[in-house]
Amino acid sequence: MQVPETVQATETATQRSAAPGQGQRIDALIDEARHNMTICNACRYCEGFCPVFPAMERRRAFSPEDLKYLANLCHNCSECFYACQYAPPHEFAVNVPQSLSKLRTESYRQYAWPGPLARLFDRNGLVTALALAFGVTLLLLIAIALNGGLAPLVSNQHGGDFYALIPHNVMVITFGSVALFVLLALGMGSANFWRESGEGARALGDGKSWRQALAETFALRHLHGHGKVGCTYPDGYHSHARRYFHHFTFYGFMLSFAATVTGTIYHYVFGWVAPYELTSLPKLFGTLGGIGLLIGPAGLLYLKLKRDENTGDGKQLGMDVAFIALLWLTGATGLALMLFRETSALGLLLVIHLGVVMSLFVTMPYGKFVHGLYRLAAVYRNALESRRQGH
Repeated sequence: MQVPETVQATETATQRSAAPGQGQRIDALIDEARHNMTICNACRYCEGFCPVFPAMERRRAFSPEDLKYLANLCHNCSECFYACQYAPPHEFAVNVPQSLSKLRTESYRQYAWPGPLARLFDRNGLVTALALAFGVTLLLLIAIALNGGLAPLVSNQHGGDFYALIPHNVMVITFGSVALFVLLALGMGSANFWRESGEGARALGDGKSWRQALAETFALRHLHGHGKVGCTYPDGYHSHARRYFHHFTFYGFMLSFAATVTGTIYHYVFGWVAPYELTSLPKLFGTLGGIGLLIGPAGLLYLKLKRDENTGDGKQLGMDVAFIALLWLTGATGLALMLFRETSALGLLLVIHLGVVMSLFVTMPYGKFVHGLYRLAAVYRNALESRRQGH
């Protein structure tokens, strides 16, 4: 396959090192991604691998906005890297998954609201997340100590009732206010992403495209790999492991969320006050969700640490591990609460669990969680563009 001379004259990725300064770094990443996409658009060997390549082929030129959209549409399966005849050590140094991964990370920073919080978390994601969890736990302990002492936390007079230790209204007001802020921040970030894509609010009303995007997202269709043999992740061999662990993580999180929602309905609609029986919906959802959050994040971390370093952004590792750690700790502390709810350990476990959950909430708009929202928007836009062309 021949590549146009204008492309051959383009600087290689290794020659274009990022200059100091955030703006110059983004410009360098844009240039690198455009360099890769221009060569890919001339070659088209990988057009059947994933949605990135059909979306790429609908464009003759690549604006920064287009490239960020393609970066969030990429699922980082890396199959194109192992199949590419222009990948390193070739002089063109085409590395689509790594290039788009770097640009995707920059898009998290760019779209986050408010921006300063994103930069704070990004500097050292894992340390910041764990420090935040410890800080929130410590603040809860101080608040309890000032409101009657810590003795109830280490006694077994609570009868398994969380609200005997921390009043229900205190939990609702505290976590409700944080949840509202998080929803606002996530909404603003998603709006920023969609606005920059060049699509207006009216474009969000295509029901058929939403059904396609949601079906692909909930089934993790694009982690099946080319020919449904699985991703070439963490290395050049095909495997479904990443898709399975993503399923455990995603549905574990959703079931844990469902436990909270059903518990709220029990309390406010039916007047059924916790603690609930182990066979109740909140307990069943919580147990299954906790198990999912133990298996999924642990598996994803294992694969991430084994991943071929040539196919990802090493600077994103702290952000990824922070999110995985908080998800795993949420599942572990939640299950521990159910197992030891009748013991004197309940109080301390409750405070630790609430600290971890609060930290997970606060970091959601500034960590890896947002990739799910931006990717859903990108998958929807891809379905929308495809429908417009009659495909």
